[in-house]
Amino acid sequence: MNFVIERLRRTTDTIIGADDLRERLDSGRPLRIKYGVDCTAPDLHLGHAVNLWMMRQLQDLGHRVVFLLGDLTTRVGDPTGRSETRPVLTPSQIDANAASFLEQVSLVLRTDPEVFEVRRNSEWYDAMAVAELLGLFAQVTQAQLMSRDMFRERVAAGREIAVHELVYPVLQGYDSFAMDRDLTIVGSDQLFNEQLGRHFQQRLGAPPQVVITTTITPGIDGRAKQSKSLNNYIGLTDSPRDKFGKLMSIPDELVEPYARVYTELPLETVAALADSAASGGPAARDAKLRLAAAVVTRYHGAGVARTELAAFRQTFSDRGRPDEMPSVVVRGDVATAFDLLRAARPEDSNSELRRLLRQGAVTINGVRTDDPAASVDLGTDVVLKSGARTWHRITRQ
Repeated sequence: MNFVIERLRRTTDTIIGADDLRERLDSGRPLRIKYGVDCTAPDLHLGHAVNLWMMRQLQDLGHRVVFLLGDLTTRVGDPTGRSETRPVLTPSQIDANAASFLEQVSLVLRTDPEVFEVRRNSEWYDAMAVAELLGLFAQVTQAQLMSRDMFRERVAAGREIAVHELVYPVLQGYDSFAMDRDLTIVGSDQLFNEQLGRHFQQRLGAPPQVVITTTITPGIDGRAKQSKSLNNYIGLTDSPRDKFGKLMSIPDELVEPYARVYTELPLETVAALADSAASGGPAARDAKLRLAAAVVTRYHGAGVARTELAAFRQTFSDRGRPDEMPSVVVRGDVATAFDLLRAARPEDSNSELRRLLRQGAVTINGVRTDDPAASVDLGTDVVLKSGARTWHRITRQ
């Protein structure tokens, strides 16, 4: 089964227990693959999907993904990557987020019962006696927990660590034992918690899980990893057009890692795209077109990708307007340029809207404007372009 490991290696960072993985694959029995999520912020992006596509490959070979909704641990709050204690969600928020997670993972994972199972960790924690829970805590030392960088950094900075945050890795680790899993595929930021899973399994007499950590790439700004708060991500639920446009905006140096991690293009093709991107100019643009088409094909099919490629070329290469654009309704007969931007881009801050105007990134009916107070007659439909690729049709109510 070395061919399976080779297929996974393309997006693998490290494997903890590689020999065990080979042995379990060679056994011929279906593996139980843990995929655990806290039920917070259910907006999955291409970075999250790296893990999902690796699991999908294993599902296609008959292995089972056990999708763990951490409804109990969500009430505790995952401290990973946080310098402050995270607010705890209500049960109704947790249920709504869980439903959204299931809908989004189904864009990649197979959900037929032969290869997919859903569990909640409240199943075992709600039924666990206090004495048993204290017994779990007794198997992890303070030194083990404080070996985690983020905890040490918070102590050094004089920031508090709530006791429930220290408990969180213990609970996530025990999940692996409770689920009887063979393998988990996670980002490197979850390695500490999953190594605690191996610790519990060994202490409680079960074979330790294999842990695969996956490649993490920067967001579309080329800096921090993809994040909704930084608005530098490509969401799984983004439209094909938005996926295509965002990929065309990435720095040239991201073409190679994105093509390697987010597509199934042959590695020889990935290397050629990297060379083209390094050349800059039209060659880099064409490399991004190939990358964007490959990503859209993976999620929406080749026909949709061809449509988006043609639409992008018409809109940006030929400097034409898109045939379709979202419509925004504005009241009144006259509005300012800033009013139109605010209506079209409600998610952006006022300072961001003013920055677009100052930089000359706003045109109204094809005329560039940098004056937020510029008056716009709404007697007929108005076409607003803001930024490199965002178009809106403004209509009067």
